[in-house]
Amino acid sequence: MGIEFNRIITLLRKERGITQKQAAQDLGISQAQLSHYEKGIRECGLAFVVQVADYYDVSCDYLLGRSAERSGQTITVEELPEGNSATGGSVYRGSVLPTMYKKLIENSLDILYDKLQESRDKQLVVGVSSYLMLAVYKMFRLLYEASPKNVSGMFRVGSARWDRSADAAMSMAEGDLAAALTGEDGTRDSLEPATLALSTDQLARDYPRHATSLFNLVKNAEEAMRGLKKAE
Repeated sequence: MGIEFNRIITLLRKERGITQKQAAQDLGISQAQLSHYEKGIRECGLAFVVQVADYYDVSCDYLLGRSAERSGQTITVEELPEGNSATGGSVYRGSVLPTMYKKLIENSLDILYDKLQESRDKQLVVGVSSYLMLAVYKMFRLLYEASPKNVSGMFRVGSARWDRSADAAMSMAEGDLAAALTGEDGTRDSLEPATLALSTDQLARDYPRHATSLFNLVKNAEEAMRGLKKAE
């Protein structure tokens, strides 16, 4: 059945706030059997997949990790909300792939900054923004360095050190973020912990137009991470 099914049925149960015992009782199986399904020790039949989908009101494709949407919807680039930038909705060089990724990132960032605004924590906003700006800087710099025709002088940090310097600055930004989130610098009093509470159900409810983008961004990112792990 795969690790996605194990993870998702556990996630759905916990998000609903019910115990394993209660879920097993509702589904008509033993708690031990449900525990085995959630841990991936045993595989269930397709009939049980359908039963779980009905129980949590999600699609079978979502349970099996085939779709990032609870409904099982497969999105197209046209169905994603348009970005606010001047190039929003553009199709680059006849390909929809860059447009799709651009929308996934833009819409996910909209959610991220909305949550940051709710937090009312200036240090957290600055930390996240610094990290993201450095990440975008690195991408532009990589493109710039790849062409020998690009003249020097556009950037103040030289070619020999920019990459390591950017990595170091990003590590420092991550440290500042960790300090802001844990209150290590004495700033946690301004942070509302409730604003950091996240669940797939809550995100879909609060951001009906943008949550699809975030869910698919997470799915794509984790598939890339798994690919890297397999390569190692």
